[in-house]
Amino acid sequence: MSHPKHPSATQILACGAAIVTLSMGIRHGFGLWLQPITLERGWTREDFALALALQNLVWGAIGPLVGIWADRVGALKPLLAGALLYALGLAGMGLANTPALFALAAGLLIGVAQSGTTYAVVYGVIGRQLDPAKRSWAMGVTASAGSFGQFLMLPIEHRLIEAFGWQPSLFLLAGAVLLILPLALGLREPRLQAGGPRQGALAALKEAVATPSFLWLTAGYFVCGFQVVFIGVHLPAYLKDQGLSAGVATWALALIGLFNVFGTYAAGALGQRFPKRFILSFIYAARSVAIVTFITLPISPATVYVFSAVMGLLWLSTIPPTNATVAQIFGVAHLSMLGGMVFFSHQIGSFLGVWLGGLLYEQTGSYQVVWWIAIALGVFAALANLPVREQALQRQPVAA
Repeated sequence: MSHPKHPSATQILACGAAIVTLSMGIRHGFGLWLQPITLERGWTREDFALALALQNLVWGAIGPLVGIWADRVGALKPLLAGALLYALGLAGMGLANTPALFALAAGLLIGVAQSGTTYAVVYGVIGRQLDPAKRSWAMGVTASAGSFGQFLMLPIEHRLIEAFGWQPSLFLLAGAVLLILPLALGLREPRLQAGGPRQGALAALKEAVATPSFLWLTAGYFVCGFQVVFIGVHLPAYLKDQGLSAGVATWALALIGLFNVFGTYAAGALGQRFPKRFILSFIYAARSVAIVTFITLPISPATVYVFSAVMGLLWLSTIPPTNATVAQIFGVAHLSMLGGMVFFSHQIGSFLGVWLGGLLYEQTGSYQVVWWIAIALGVFAALANLPVREQALQRQPVAA
């Protein structure tokens, strides 16, 4: 029985980037469905926000388990399973006629699907198959693809909703996400070999949790999730409340995606040359400055677009230096699992960001409190990343 050859670097980057473009591009547009779904179904913004909050929490909770699976068998099977669940979840979002069913589709199914079709699994292939000297750069390229997906998919999703309605557009996206199936074949790896006694997943996890730098990275990533998912889901409704059109909101999110192509690539490339903890601290501090400026200036299409461009440069640019630092400290044998653990913290933050956005809006009639929470958390994350030590751990040999 023949086994697949090692995929080339070009193949890994091309297929991995295309997969992340689809999986992340589609999810970045979910905020466009908030108003049409809640208005037609008679639900509250909190109902919609809770479903997407559940999605982020499930994605994070399942991520480490899918990471263990991918570390053992390679990326192919998790990607195939994730693509099928993604399509089922999108179709379920269109068919759901109660908040509970909507949460099952958008929250549970798509949350599990994203754990198998996004960064942790794809970055595992990059870590195992690419030269460490190019690892941070390659992660930046892949994260840039997710940003390009946001720029590419948001106008498409907006046009689909306008042309066909919110429900048929979800069915069309369910078909589009199945393109991940053939792309996953490009990330098929040879049978993974331990090459001798190997540290177990539980031992690797205990080691990571006992390492302060891992905990600081995890704390910073919590803030990243809170900020980006709150903005991604609630910005369209916030701008609508300020009297701006849906088109402004769509292009605002698209600009975030476009500028993050450059931001994530730059973060990955700079991570090969400079301490990644300083890059992360700068990103979080700059986000807080950008948000303060945005919410204190008068709202207009011009200020929205400038804010979107600045936030775009900082949006997913935390991903390459965070994951490259995990690989640098702990190695790549359990990279998908450890990356999934850090990402779990990100998704807890995402859950709170999207849910509190809906909850506090319903209670106060405004998003102002959540904006200020996001600002304070950004300052915390900027400080939290400074103590991170990027040196590889020195381990005792694993007993046979």
